[in-house]
Amino acid sequence: METKANYVLIGAFTIAVAVFGLLFALWAAKYASDRSWEEYAVVFNEPVTGLSEGSSVQYNGIAVGSVESLQLSPDDPRQVVARLRIDARTPVKVDTRARMSMTSLTGPPIIQLTGGSPDSPRLATQSDREVPIILTEPSALQNIADTANRLVERLDKLLSEDNIAKVDRTLTHIEAVTGALGEGSEDISGLLRSARAASERLERTLDSADSAITDFDRGFVQELPQLIDKLDRTLTRLDSAADGADAILNENRAAISNFANDGLGQLGPTLSELRSLIRDLRRISDRLENNPARYLLGRDAPKEFEPE
Repeated sequence: METKANYVLIGAFTIAVAVFGLLFALWAAKYASDRSWEEYAVVFNEPVTGLSEGSSVQYNGIAVGSVESLQLSPDDPRQVVARLRIDARTPVKVDTRARMSMTSLTGPPIIQLTGGSPDSPRLATQSDREVPIILTEPSALQNIADTANRLVERLDKLLSEDNIAKVDRTLTHIEAVTGALGEGSEDISGLLRSARAASERLERTLDSADSAITDFDRGFVQELPQLIDKLDRTLTRLDSAADGADAILNENRAAISNFANDGLGQLGPTLSELRSLIRDLRRISDRLENNPARYLLGRDAPKEFEPE
């Protein structure tokens, strides 16, 4: 009995140690799991077609986590909220941005994280939310879809019934014009011959004008030194005359100053006296013309005898 009791105690102790070790391992794994992963949220304002739970999350092309859940925003059904499970060592900064991306043409879409300057603080330490939100930016897929939609709308407007009718009328007019050109081919040929002849005459005229300009330039270039010499001599004479006038002014500066001060002051009275003299001479000439004898002899002219 004692031997069997020892075996039971040893077995119980072994089982207890194993269970304790298993529980410790599970707790350590959970603790390590909680410490090595962080949760973030991303709010998309565009459809997330093809994105699903478990889709990869990459940071500059390196896998750093996965999509934990996807759901519509309860406040705005146009928005999609994606919960991300990201490695805690990933430097998610406040200026990190998320967008939809494709790893290949046929591959599933993923969430790509970009940005994050070295000086920016980590988002987890700055956000007051339980789950920090990573801001988004338009994805290339959305840009392609928007561009395709705009192209389809423009094509639809371009191929409207009115535009098709206008194109049909334009083609009809072009056909009529080409028919008229075909009927008037002889007139067109004559017009082209006239234009060719006119161009030939214009070319000859231009050649003659070019030759005349060349001859003029050659003659002008030959006479240019003589003209420059004459101009130089003329400028020299003008310079000498200016120097002489300047010397004369300097020599007679006192006389000119006296004339300006005294002579011009007497010029007014002299002109007044001259004006009076002219008036007196005019009166004398009028009297001489009317009755010269009375004015010269002091009596009237004798009357001529008239026989009875």
